[in-house]
Amino acid sequence: MDIEFGVEPGAVGPGGQVSGSVSVSYPGRYDGVVVNAQVLDSNHHVTYTSCNGKQVTGKIARLFIPRDQMPGNKAAFTAEMAFEPDRDYEVKFRASIIEQHKEIESSIVFVTYSG
Repeated sequence: MDIEFGVEPGAVGPGGQVSGSVSVSYPGRYDGVVVNAQVLDSNHHVTYTSCNGKQVTGKIARLFIPRDQMPGNKAAFTAEMAFEPDRDYEVKFRASIIEQHKEIESSIVFVTYSG
């Protein structure tokens, strides 16, 4: 695989934050990496709060990291679930290598969010 992706911890509670990392070893050209999160079976959102140690301004629900902002082809981010869970949710995080608006390869991880 040309992309390594991880998110910790694997389970969080209300207002919880997760930390993620992406590493790309794709030998060809690429524009960057996009990280998406989906709270399965709901309309709730995950908000990205930082990328590579810098605060992200606004409520960003989809994080694009340009290749020139990935020293060593690596990036780190934090995201938070800012809604009160009324039950247990599964949150799917997906990181994809993007080249000219096309997805080259992706990796998926899951996090449990509960009250």
